[in-house]
Amino acid sequence: MTNRSTSISRSQSSSNRVRRALTFATLFLALSVWTAGAKAQSVGGFDTGTVQSPVLVIEFDRAFSQSAFGQKLTVELETAGAEIAAENRQIETELRDEEMLLTDQRKAMEPAAFRELADAFDQKVQKLRREQDTKARELSERRDGARRDFLTSAGPILNRIMQNTNAVVVMEKRNVFASISAIDVTDLVISEINALFPQEPSDP
Repeated sequence: MTNRSTSISRSQSSSNRVRRALTFATLFLALSVWTAGAKAQSVGGFDTGTVQSPVLVIEFDRAFSQSAFGQKLTVELETAGAEIAAENRQIETELRDEEMLLTDQRKAMEPAAFRELADAFDQKVQKLRREQDTKARELSERRDGARRDFLTSAGPILNRIMQNTNAVVVMEKRNVFASISAIDVTDLVISEINALFPQEPSDP
């Protein structure tokens, strides 16, 4: 058991070292490319007036949850999830009542007749469970699809920001050990997304 735990620990440690090495390699490559670009830019005297950095960071979850696009989808998904949960509670109540009734009827029924009713009840339970599981799975797929749609919409915005800042990579902020706020483009992405997908006015 000790050898196995040690092996797992070593494997995890090796994986962490590889992940850190890849991150450092990405940053090194970004800095190398940016340095060449910065030198060329200084020769031409070009200045955009914006932060110039080879690496930008973004909090994807915050960009999604705080944008009008993400908030609209979140409300829709939460509403659908609440409907499924309400259906599950209603089904559970109805099945519990039906099971109690079936149990009471058992005393006055022939075993074969009761077994037939019990089998039918079990099939009904299994059918309802499959239906509700399908709804939950479809909701999960819809949630994943919503985030992919957001990322697709944010892609051109990120490309434009990268061009304006001479960036060569955008990294998820939670994967970065430390950074300055100037290279965080989360708020800018939210603003740009909101311009593309303005929040619909609420009904009076």
